[in-house]
Order: sequence, then structure tokens, then C-alpha cells
Amino acid sequence: MNVVAFLLLCIAAFLGVAVLAVVTSHRRASTRIVYGATLLLSGMAAVAAFSALTGYAAAAKLVLPLGLPWIGAHFRIDALAAFFLTVVNLGGAAASLYAIGYGAHEEEPHRVLPFFPAFLAGMNLVVLADDAYSFLLAWEFMSLTSWALVMAHHHAPENRRAGYVYLVMASLGSLALLLAFGLLAGPDGGYAFETIRGSTRPPLTAAIILILVLVGAGSKAGLVPLHAWLPLAHPAAPSHVSALMSGVMTKVAVYAFIRIVFDLAGVLPWWSGMLLLAFGGVSAVLGVLQALVQDDTKRLLAYSTIENIGIIFIGLGLALAFRTNGMNAAAALAMTAALLHVFNHSLFKSLLFFGAGAVLTATGERSMDRLGGLIHRMPVTSFLFLIGCMAISALPPLNGFVSEWLTFQAILLSPDMVQWALKIIVPAIGGLLALAAALAGATFVKAFGITFLGRPRSDQAATAMEVDRFSLSAMALLGALCLAAGLLPGFIIDALAPVTQQFVGGAIPSQATLPWLSIEPSAVSGSSYNGLLVFLFITMSALMAVWAIHRFASRALRRAPPWDCGFPDPSPITQYSGSSFAQPIRRVFLAGTFATGETVSMPAPGDMRPARFTLTLSDPVWERLYEPVAGVVSFAALHLNKLQFLTIRSYLSLVFLALVSLLLVLAIWS
Repeated sequence: MNVVAFLLLCIAAFLGVAVLAVVTSHRRASTRIVYGATLLLSGMAAVAAFSALTGYAAAAKLVLPLGLPWIGAHFRIDALAAFFLTVVNLGGAAASLYAIGYGAHEEEPHRVLPFFPAFLAGMNLVVLADDAYSFLLAWEFMSLTSWALVMAHHHAPENRRAGYVYLVMASLGSLALLLAFGLLAGPDGGYAFETIRGSTRPPLTAAIILILVLVGAGSKAGLVPLHAWLPLAHPAAPSHVSALMSGVMTKVAVYAFIRIVFDLAGVLPWWSGMLLLAFGGVSAVLGVLQALVQDDTKRLLAYSTIENIGIIFIGLGLALAFRTNGMNAAAALAMTAALLHVFNHSLFKSLLFFGAGAVLTATGERSMDRLGGLIHRMPVTSFLFLIGCMAISALPPLNGFVSEWLTFQAILLSPDMVQWALKIIVPAIGGLLALAAALAGATFVKAFGITFLGRPRSDQAATAMEVDRFSLSAMALLGALCLAAGLLPGFIIDALAPVTQQFVGGAIPSQATLPWLSIEPSAVSGSSYNGLLVFLFITMSALMAVWAIHRFASRALRRAPPWDCGFPDPSPITQYSGSSFAQPIRRVFLAGTFATGETVSMPAPGDMRPARFTLTLSDPVWERLYEPVAGVVSFAALHLNKLQFLTIRSYLSLVFLALVSLLLVLAIWS
């Protein structure tokens, strides 16, 4: 069977499961039936997509008599689509497995079950679409189903606000993509992607298309300053949906950007790469700075997604800059780094959201300052969450290190570019990337330490129990994949070669044949990395340390309370908190940029009132961009509202003036 036809059948089955969920969502067994079905369908779709990527199944296209009458609905799978379909369906399978256990705790499953398989269907359709109409229809379907999942817990006011902001930003992105496809299709209305590829357009038009796509896809991906919805929507959704939105849906937005900019837009000006680099660098640093100061675990992970999307766009910006300079090998390295980080982020961010959901299930808490000590109550979740923290902090030998290392290797090739502006900005972006990597390490030391170590800060944390086996199995699967992708990245890099060859005219040399399974991304730099040897060195060092301690010291074990810093106060509130952990970095980086405020109320000696510390955080993009725009829109709407109370004579006068104005415009234009 044609690969596209098989994937479309899987999508139809997803929609069928959604209908089944509507009928059976009030039954107790519905949760396992729906999520079990989506697990099976996602697994089959992932295998089919991966087979198409590695060449075991022939890539193909299919046209159905749907959509626009004179075009039909075009669907196609190539190397890029096959890679992103693998990411989408692998994430969908992991989320489905997790949700079999996690969904049993859902208070209103009828608000989640019908939309979950529909959301998966929408993301698959976006990647398969091969004409503008089908793409935009699938894009809107994906947005609306994810909005319904964000609104699942609509009783909370903050969740309703999150849904409203998400819907507004999604509408803005769709409008920008609609305008971009209008410019791509041109006056002839050639909306099929194959027709768009064969057409040419002036450089100014291509630049406008780039900006529109940056707004359209960037708003869905979470690029700064288009990220306003993301830290609101991700915490509002159920945890397995948050994992899909952060780990998978944002990657569908990255796919849309690559498809249009690298495939359909044609020749772009040299400064286009510089624009992407600027947005990516700012997103990486601002995202991780905001993540560092958060107390809510899911909000912290949401801001961390902004950072990682910034890293991906740094790679894409480098690829675009290298391509415009004819440096195909360097462009292939940069794009490989970006695509590998797409895959890696989908793994470790889903794992971390699953871990946050497990903690929420066990304790009912998302505030880190009300947790602590969970490593004793939830040892398996703690260990798997630690793997995710190490991976997202880019620590070897896990997968996050490999893709960020490749990005740095691409940055080192920038001096060979001709434009001085790129020669200056690329090292600066490299500095921002290094800063973001260091701050990410601090962020997740805080996330793991405050949540799982120390003493319980609440009764809920003290009485927590380990979660179900389905949730643990999903986290273990992703943890194993994070380790495998870090130890053997050469196989993934080789699988990405057809993608880079298609879009930048080059590919990294084959890695699987190198001795000791090392990777050597560039023949020019001569750098290499071997995750397997690093893992063996760490393992052997740890085992030797354990042997030496037990050989030359006592073999006896004793239990003692943790170090109390010289203040043996039994109260857990005397521990280090998340706010105190982030205070030095907050005062250095955020005091002026984010207008953070600290208020300390310290009673005089002898006064029995408790000391109080209050921290206020703000998002400058929201306060300085979106709130003024919202004020202008509200002001205009309030005054334009008077139009509905005019007389018939006034309406006819307005219509007459509008007609005369349009005729004048046409006369001047012609």
C-alpha cells in the first residue's frame, strides 16, 4: 500500500476514535479504550513514517477529490515530512501510553478524550498536506482541537484566560500564513505546492513571505515576542496534552517554517539568516531566564520550551545564512543540528512534562516550594525526571548535548561567510547560546533539587506515592531513548541526510561507519565526539569510586539526617527554596529586564510577627507589546460600536462613500 494512503487511513482512524470517544466518554473503560487505540495508531504511523525516512518504503503522493474543486486535496510524503511524522507519532504514542494511567485521574474525561485523537489527526494532516488549502485547513483543525484541550479544565479563571490568549494568537498566526500562501500562489492562484515550487517571485515578495511565515509559524512555535500564549496554555492543559503541545505541536510549527522558507519561498536575501539568528538567540536567553524564576513546574517547562525553540531557530538561521553563501556542507551541519534538536527536545520535554504530571497526580501540587523529599516517596519518577533534567541541560552522554554541540560546531564555521554583519552576529549568538546552556543547567538543578530532594514542605509531599505502571513505562521509554540518542547519534544523523540534501544541497558525511561509533560532523573542523566512550568512562569512574570507598573505608551503612547548615530546626520551611536558589541570577539578569520586584518584611527583634518575602514577576513583552495593543483594540471597538446605532440614511451614506473610495483607488491603481 502507498505510504501516504496508509497514513491517511491512520488519520481517518484517529477521527473515528474521536467519534467513539464522544459516544463512550462517560464509561469507565473509555479512557483505556481511547488511549489504547491512539497508542496503536500512533505506533503504526511512526513505523510507516520512519520506514519512508530510511528508504525501506517508497515515498509517494496522493490526490483526493476534496478541497478546492479545481485543485483537489494533495498529500505527499518526502524526507522532511517523514522525519516530522516520526516525531509527531512517536510523541503521540508516548503520550497515549502515559495517558492510559494518567487519564484515570481525570475528573471530566469527556472534555479530553474526544479531542486527543483529533489533535493527533490534525498534526499528521499538517505534515502530509501538499497544497495551501489542505495545509491551512489542517492547521486550523490542529489549533482548534488543541484549544479545546487547553480549555478542558475551564472552571479555573486562569485556564479560561489561557484559552482566550491562545485562540487570539492562533488566529494571528493563521492570518499571517494565509497572506503568505496568497503571495506564494500569486495572481494565477496556483495553491498546489508543486506549482508554487515552479514559480518565481521578486526578492521583495520573498522577504515579505519570510516575515509572514516567521509570524505565522513562530507564533505557534513560541518564538519571542510571539510566545505570550505558551506559558499560559501549557500549564492549563492536562499533563499528557502539555507534553504533546510542547514536545510535538511546536515542532509541527517548525516543520511549517522549514517547508515554506526552505522549500517554497525560493531565493531569499542574505539577511534572512541574520533575522532568524536574532529571533532565535533572544528567544533562547529570555525563555530560560523566565524559566529560572518560576515556581510552577509546568510553567517552568513551558518557558524552557521557548528556549529550545530558540536553539532550533539558531540552527535554521545558520543553515539559511550558509546556504545563501553557497556553503552547502556548513548549511547541512547547521540544519542537521536543528533537526536533531527537534527530535531530542520532543523526547526530553515530553519526559519532563510526564514527570511533572506524575508529581501532580501524587501530590496535587505544581508549586515547587510545596514539594521536596519526593525522591524517597517516588524513586522511579525521581530517577527518570533526573534523566530528563540532565538531557535538557545538555550534559553528556545524553541526547541534548549532541545537538547543541553540533550547533556550536556550525557556529565555528561562520568566519568563512562573506557578509561582515553575519561575521559579527554569529559569534554574538554563540555567546547567547552558551549563556542559555549555562542558565538551563541552573534551572533544572533548581527544578530537580527543590522538587525531589530535601525534606517534604507539605503533607501532600510527605504522603505521596509512586504513580501507575503505564505512566512509569512511558517515562522509562523516553528516558531510554534520550540515552540511546546520546550514545548513538550517528544513526540519527545519517537518517537526516536526505532532508539536508534536499533543502541545502549537502549532507554530513556518513557517521555509522566511523570507528567506535564516533561522530565527526565536519571534515574542516576535525572535531569529534563519542557518546559511548563518555558513557563508559562515567560508568567506570563511578564504579571505581564506589569500590575504593568500600575497599578502603567502612562497609557499614548508617542513616543520618541531612546537613542542617548548623541550624537544627525541624521545620522544613528553613530549607533552601526555589526563590532563594534563583535570587543571585534573578538580581543580576532580571532586575532591569523583567522589572522583578522583591519586598522583604523583617520584624524587629522581639516582634513575633513572621518575616515575609514577596516576589513579583512580569513579562516585558506582554506588558510593553500586547497590553498596549489590547488597549488600542478595546478603544477602537468601543467607539466603532456606535456604528450599529446609525440610521438607515447614515448607513446608505457610508456605503456610497466606501464605493466611491474603492472606485478612486482602482482608477489611480490602473
